[in-house]
Amino acid sequence: MTWIADRMHKIDASGIRKVFDLAAKMKDPINLSIGQPHFDTPAPLKQAMIRAVEAGKNAYSQSQGIAPLVEKVQSSVDKEYGHADRKAFVTSGTGGGLMLALQTLVNPGDEVIAFDPWFVMYKHLTTLAGGTTVQISTYPDFKIDIAKLEAAITPKTKVILFNSPSNPTGKVASEEEMKAVCDLCRDRNIALISDEIYRSFCYDRPFVSPAKFYDKTIVVDGFSKSHSMTGWRIGWAHGPQEIIQQMIKLQQFTFVCSPHPVQWAGVEAWDYDVSDRTAEYKAKRDFMLKELSGLYDIRGADGAFYLFVKAPWGTGTEFVQKAIENELLIIPGNVFSQYDTHFRLSYAAEDKTLERGVEVLKRIATK
Repeated sequence: MTWIADRMHKIDASGIRKVFDLAAKMKDPINLSIGQPHFDTPAPLKQAMIRAVEAGKNAYSQSQGIAPLVEKVQSSVDKEYGHADRKAFVTSGTGGGLMLALQTLVNPGDEVIAFDPWFVMYKHLTTLAGGTTVQISTYPDFKIDIAKLEAAITPKTKVILFNSPSNPTGKVASEEEMKAVCDLCRDRNIALISDEIYRSFCYDRPFVSPAKFYDKTIVVDGFSKSHSMTGWRIGWAHGPQEIIQQMIKLQQFTFVCSPHPVQWAGVEAWDYDVSDRTAEYKAKRDFMLKELSGLYDIRGADGAFYLFVKAPWGTGTEFVQKAIENELLIIPGNVFSQYDTHFRLSYAAEDKTLERGVEVLKRIATK
């Protein structure tokens, strides 16, 4: 008899983590694989957490988060959406928020629709909830085909997962796409979860949430990417009160709460301006597109800090292997997709690293 639960055999080790492990063994890798900001957490936020630790804010907080932070999030949400029934709470990172939302909504056997390419957690968190992921291809331009989406809906469809700006493609959905998805959810009584962790990195037009068009949207967001707090595990979620109450109840018995002293840093972070970082990453995006567009087919790239690039020869995996042989670390597209045609690179790196990466990509563009 095996002690390992069947669900664990349906979850693969992250292909991204494998690249991280490889990077640790290399002498001077050109690392464009990492999905986190290249800058350090801003000093005022560090100081806010230190003050909280020294002031004894080290015990559990309320499961929903400390009142000063919850009030800031709730006030902002009320101002932006004006939904009478929309409630907010503090989560243990966006990953924690996604897990709580799916565990709250999905019964064994339910179907969860995700747009391919998708963020790696979506499929596995759905599996943990006992659901089945239904993947809808958005290739080649990563736009949502509403006819495909409508055809994929069955009586078992419970949730649609929405991510804009997208990891891995950098695609920012148009308002027309969002409205169409929201209309379907409303008509078919389907929950919509919007992962908005990259909302600060929208380069060509203002960010718009599907919650603007569908008041039942469950939003998950956080400070990880915008404020370079990936290791601090603090995010927030907001949505219909009935669902949020159940998510808070589940948080009591899983994460308990987001780390208490970090929440006080979150109070400081809420009003901390990161627009300079957005401008910096837009410049990096523009540099990468200028250098690579003549040699590579690049779609999306409207936001976040990723390019999802079609391999110019071979499979995505074969091309990535060639890149790694040249000290360049990128991620094969099949980590995020049912297809093995692309690779993901992150331009959240120093300019010198991006220049080195571009040199390699130009050199290996032709086999």
